[in-house]
Amino acid sequence: MKHRLPILAAALLLFASCRTTQVAYISDATRDSAQTILDTYTATILPGDQLYIYVESQTPESVIPFNQETHKAQIELSRAINLDTSQRGLIQQQNTVMQNQTQYITTEVTGYTVNEQGQISFPILGQISAAGLTLDSLMSHIAQRLKNEGLVNDPTVTAKIMNFRVTVVGEVRRPQQIHVQGTRLTILEAIAICGDLTDNAIRDKLVVIRSDGGNRQMGEINLTTKELLDSPYYYLHNNDIVYVEPTERHKRISDRDPDTPKYISIAVSVASLIRTNLQTVRFNQTK
Repeated sequence: MKHRLPILAAALLLFASCRTTQVAYISDATRDSAQTILDTYTATILPGDQLYIYVESQTPESVIPFNQETHKAQIELSRAINLDTSQRGLIQQQNTVMQNQTQYITTEVTGYTVNEQGQISFPILGQISAAGLTLDSLMSHIAQRLKNEGLVNDPTVTAKIMNFRVTVVGEVRRPQQIHVQGTRLTILEAIAICGDLTDNAIRDKLVVIRSDGGNRQMGEINLTTKELLDSPYYYLHNNDIVYVEPTERHKRISDRDPDTPKYISIAVSVASLIRTNLQTVRFNQTK
């Protein structure tokens, strides 16, 4: 028993300091091989999405009512001109400001919110069903209606999701909500933005919580295999939540007394002291 105590204490210390060795991503792929990434993701519009929509034409004045930023600028400048029509310089000012306002997204653009019925309220065209459509489909639909109804002869429509965001929590170095510029974000890009996974993360079973209309689904994704590239969760969707689970060993450590490492250190010190005393006693007895 007197020989087992130091060994037991040392084993406990070694167990407390060990770390997981499974840290490689896509470890089963040959490094000189080519892997095709399936294009399985299209940005589908959902209720609650905030859309930026911009209409262009060879006749800029025809699209002013359909663009929030240029329409607002026109109203403000019209008010200014009506205050004092004798100021000829306002005509030049109008042209300058209108040219500046025809740039793309500005901080003043609020966008079009998709309501619970899946519709947006678009100038002149009224209610447009958007939920369930891809951005490309919505752009084509608006452009076709503007042309068919004789509102714009040559419309070119651009649409983007303004509130595209993904939340990453759990065993990452910087858990956060990521605001995406664009409509695509891969699981690896999201992890990189969060500073990578911690050493205590499970890499072969990440959980992705996804809302699809009124439904909510939970899927798993394995970062250690090349099958990751074929997963429907490789491309993250708007409002996805990624949860990185800790290893079982880390769970046990988190559940126990936070002073356990200190107790182990004390136990090792005491065991070492006992062993030294026993050696001293044996030495004295042999004299």
